[in-house]
Amino acid sequence: MSQTPPGQQGTLTVGVVVARSGRLADLGEPLDFAMTTLEPELARLRPAGRRIRLAGRDSRSCAEGARQAVDELVRDENAAIIVTLAGTQVLPAVADACEAAAVPCLSSTFPWQVYYYGRGADDEHPFDWTYHFCWGLDDIAEVFADLWERVDGARQTVGCLWNDGPQGTWSRHPEHGFAPAARARGHQLAEPAPYREPATRLDTHVKMFRDAGIDLVTSAATGQDLALFRTQAAESGWRPRLITCSRWLAYPPSVTRGGGQPAQAGVGTLAYWTPAHAYRSSLTGTTAAELAETYEQTTGRQWLQPLGLAYALFEVAAHALKTADDPTDRGAVAAALRRTRLRTMAGVLDWTTGPVPNVATVALAGGQWQPGTRHDYELTIVTPGHVDGPAVTADLVTA
Repeated sequence: MSQTPPGQQGTLTVGVVVARSGRLADLGEPLDFAMTTLEPELARLRPAGRRIRLAGRDSRSCAEGARQAVDELVRDENAAIIVTLAGTQVLPAVADACEAAAVPCLSSTFPWQVYYYGRGADDEHPFDWTYHFCWGLDDIAEVFADLWERVDGARQTVGCLWNDGPQGTWSRHPEHGFAPAARARGHQLAEPAPYREPATRLDTHVKMFRDAGIDLVTSAATGQDLALFRTQAAESGWRPRLITCSRWLAYPPSVTRGGGQPAQAGVGTLAYWTPAHAYRSSLTGTTAAELAETYEQTTGRQWLQPLGLAYALFEVAAHALKTADDPTDRGAVAAALRRTRLRTMAGVLDWTTGPVPNVATVALAGGQWQPGTRHDYELTIVTPGHVDGPAVTADLVTA
């Protein structure tokens, strides 16, 4: 049983590792917003007669800061469970630190294959303490293939603009990556050598794609790198008919800040949470549309997709504390996560039937950034994917 610091007796602490400074700070804002919004509701739940409190620590958008945040939440706050999202380096650092400290951890917004296999688990040796919900690289490939196949008359060879970091490496993985799923849909891939991020020139990629008559390009680039690619493509006199991009391009221009025309313009991307999704909170009954509107009215900023998943983190953490045999026992909380199936703001999350232990999946639709009415660019839904709910809100626009 955990030892509660003086002054915190009778409480259960949900620790939150959130980027409040550094390059991921814009993505940390939805998690901070969800904390502020849900803290009063969580305090009323009283599992085992104990009040739930939230304690946050800044990851500083780096792995070292993430590990320090976990250490402080365990040592100083006696966290019963820790939640986090976002960051190629940050999220694995949080999860690994929690696994080492034997503290339950729940995370999201990171393809599950990279989270699971990339951290060293396999089918015979799952994690003991760390749990995750997200889409997979194969799911991204399926959604992007839906988009590619809607481009009338396009050659179905797809140019791959991949970096030499984890995103590109795992996209190319022969078993668990994006590439094998795309090929299984009948698409050939043109794969030049990966580029170093941040990119300074992408001439080699542009020339290869142009000379090969490529109509379709896919990537997981940052907004800055994709903007550079589009600029150099235009300078060469070549323009792909459709670009699909995940990662940063799932967020609005206010987050990616690519410079000049937003890199999002006309880009197809994954849509995992929008106001059009028929999702509702298990805690408050709030709908996705209501949450997005409240966020915009409160912050003055455009809603972004991690908002729904940030909200769901607290729903699942509260559910685990409520259903644990003993919420003061971290092992019991981890066991409760393992058997969780819950309808949340991010859809139905089910750890009992995940693709691998410790993982629940999030369904994807196909989206595209198009000129908006309330914002310069808005994420429309152009293919339903495997999501129950959102109606298609726009037709795919291609060059």
